Amino acid sequence: KIRTVEQDGKTIKLQIWDTAGQERFRTITSSYYRGAHGIIIVYDVTDQESFNNVKQWLNEIDRYASDNVNKLLVGNKCDLTDNRAVSYDTAKAFADEIGIPFMETSAKNATNVEQAFMAMAADIKNRMASQPASSSARPPTVQIRGQPVAQKSGCCSS
Repeated sequence: KIRTVEQDGKTIKLQIWDTAGQERFRTITSSYYRGAHGIIIVYDVTDQESFNNVKQWLNEIDRYASDNVNKLLVGNKCDLTDNRAVSYDTAKAFADEIGIPFMETSAKNATNVEQAFMAMAADIKNRMASQPASSSARPPTVQIRGQPVAQKSGCCSS
């Protein structure tokens, strides 16, 4: 799914791959990590196992994504307070420990969903703006330097 958002007068296109933590996506996602500028890791606040799997998804990101990829941890279904299995404080402490932002959302009543996408877009934009222009404007090049090859004299040399 492609989503377009406005951020400080600039249009940002977000390509969203919602794998919903499904294990069947684990093999194909490694190729998508490589080009990602930002990754939102979502778990279900009513499902402890879902939160436990966050570490495994973060390992995948560390393994396949670029070193400076932006990450955001999101606890979804915060509207289901009676069924909560993972406290806000537990998840926030975990996110702080690993140095990534955290927020809770409810897709059902749209709480913080837009804010999560906007926060990710802003973080990516800020990171890209702080990178030197020369490295992002010019593709990487390889310079090969060697010694000139001496021509041997003979019938075929010029």
